[in-house]
Amino acid sequence: MSKLQQRLLRELQQNRMIKIVKTDEWCIPIRTVEVTYEPVRRSTMDVLMTMLLTSIREANFSSAQELSELLLVDPLFIADLVSLMSRVNLIDKQEGFYQLTSKGQQQLERGIFEEELELETATLYYSPCHLAFLAVDVDRMEEYEELPELYRYVNKEAEQKEHFEEATLIAALQQEDGEEAGISQKIISKIVQADAKQINDIPCLEFVLYDKEQDILFARVWNTLMHQWDQDLEQQLTEKEQLRWREKYL
Repeated sequence: MSKLQQRLLRELQQNRMIKIVKTDEWCIPIRTVEVTYEPVRRSTMDVLMTMLLTSIREANFSSAQELSELLLVDPLFIADLVSLMSRVNLIDKQEGFYQLTSKGQQQLERGIFEEELELETATLYYSPCHLAFLAVDVDRMEEYEELPELYRYVNKEAEQKEHFEEATLIAALQQEDGEEAGISQKIISKIVQADAKQINDIPCLEFVLYDKEQDILFARVWNTLMHQWDQDLEQQLTEKEQLRWREKYL
């Protein structure tokens, strides 16, 4: 921790107009949440699938062979696509003929194909000090033998929180996934289960700075879980303690 603190001190002191008037260390509680969810692969419906669904909607077909002869496409290819559409419930057979399901009708009208994928699990990290899930690089997480005291402004009610709204979990998972929008995109359709697990204390390094040129005091806080400066905690401290700092350090 001392090496990190020294590195940050050097970084902050590069500006000659900045004076460091206080340094401190403390921990924020982080709740681990294990989430199981249903992902869906969403993509623009290709031309052949659109033609197949349109043909089935407009006329009666009892086999993939008949559709193949109409569209002049290889029978094996049509059979595979018909099998896929049946498996994902876009079409079914009624009285011996293929029919669009309500799901198939909706997706055809939207021009969007959605394929349900296997269940997945993920670990999210909730911070009651941010009232939000934090984006965490698990490969860079570190363990500390000695931990400083707890942050002085922990939201005690939020610290006890174990249940989260589905929309909040989905938004956090999509942020973690980080997949950019394109022709094909994986989205989360449903949260199956969310289990709040243990709380771990994560160290943060606090620096109170005085800008001699602008005559202002402000905080910088390094979050060791996120490996970056934490603007939310900095804003909290500055809003709560700026007047006190001016009385004490100037």
